[in-house]
Amino acid sequence: MSTLSTHVLDLVSGRPAAGMAISLWAGQDCLFRGVTNADGRCPELGQQMGEMQPGAYRLEFAVAAYFRAQGAALSEPPFLDVVPIAFGMAAAGADGRGGHYHVPLLASPFGFSTYRGS
Repeated sequence: MSTLSTHVLDLVSGRPAAGMAISLWAGQDCLFRGVTNADGRCPELGQQMGEMQPGAYRLEFAVAAYFRAQGAALSEPPFLDVVPIAFGMAAAGADGRGGHYHVPLLASPFGFSTYRGS
């Protein structure tokens, strides 16, 4: 079994994205809903989910709502609204990296990047 964490950085301000709504999904089932803290993290995600089964998951980040709350003028509809990151979690150690998955998001109103962090 593996654990999961995330971290969101606001590429416009160069700071953590505090107050961004996130959700975790497995197929059509919402497993978690939360909001990033002042450091752009959501520790409740790991606390609530604990050890997770291998499988396919999706983190969704409410990017447009976050940037609107920061005062950004966005089109309607916005270029990026909700950013989904679909990823797979293998059995702990099966990928040679251990049982923790960190899925960070670097975001602006017009682009984003992610990677498997440590």
